[in-house]
Amino acid sequence: MRGKALITGGAGFIGSHLVDRLLKEGWAVRVVDNFSSGRYSNLAHHRDNPMLEIIRGDLKDAETSMRVVEGVDVVFHYAANPEVRVSTTNPDIHFNENVVATFNLLEAMRKKDIRKLVFASSSSVYGEPEKIPVSENAPIKPVSVYGASKAACESLIHAYSKLYGIKSVVLRYANVVGPRLRHGIIYDIIQKLRKNPRRLEVLGDGTQVRSYIYITDAIEATMLTFKNMNDYFEVYNIGNEDWITVDEVVNVIIKVMGLSNVEIIHKPIAHGVGWPGDVKRIALSIEKLKSLGFKPRMNSIESVKEAAKHVANEP
Repeated sequence: MRGKALITGGAGFIGSHLVDRLLKEGWAVRVVDNFSSGRYSNLAHHRDNPMLEIIRGDLKDAETSMRVVEGVDVVFHYAANPEVRVSTTNPDIHFNENVVATFNLLEAMRKKDIRKLVFASSSSVYGEPEKIPVSENAPIKPVSVYGASKAACESLIHAYSKLYGIKSVVLRYANVVGPRLRHGIIYDIIQKLRKNPRRLEVLGDGTQVRSYIYITDAIEATMLTFKNMNDYFEVYNIGNEDWITVDEVVNVIIKVMGLSNVEIIHKPIAHGVGWPGDVKRIALSIEKLKSLGFKPRMNSIESVKEAAKHVANEP
């Protein structure tokens, strides 16, 4: 056995794929999830694996945080509310689910002397950069409460790393896509087309630019950064080498679903974005990640296509 890993949010999209990888590599894995967005079905294939422990619990409760870190060697902190648009109507959700939960987890790690942390941050911490791709030393100027909450978590982690010797790796993910995906543009577009395959409403003017990375590539990058953990605090962008528009994503999904003659209605607000807090252009430089030997196997279009095939066939 390699050791014991705690994965917070381990029943979610990225978290459950991380469970798969760590179990495959011989780790004992403890999952804690409040199942607000995570699903038991994401872990059902490990039902009889004695190396996996699943705890239904909420990190917003300090006692739960203390209990779940007991006896682990490393914490992969992936628990968060993943819906960026929630912050326009219910900003308190992101504060509580992201900032409060992270503080409680860090306090538990400090008190229980757990010294390794991998944190799932987001490209949203950069806000609307002047040019793309952005490197890890670009200004942190979030334009959504979700992005601000992730930036706040990063600052807390930096302080705890400096003060209490917790070695930390912060991973700023671009749009990660693949099987078990239950939020974001691919999932949303597929759900809309299932309801009405003739007419599709697209948020924004369709020219918004994003980078997409397939889940297997994202997990490979995650493990690579974890295994190369050296300094007390390190930040990596996790993304692809290219970027595409929302309209390109939509066209790929329409083709994957075998549809034609779909009427596309764009719904932009100011500057052509889809909602308050949305950004027009964001893509990440992954030169630092590539210096560890990383190379994505799929580009953005291939990632979207493969993910759409899976999501379209999932119930």
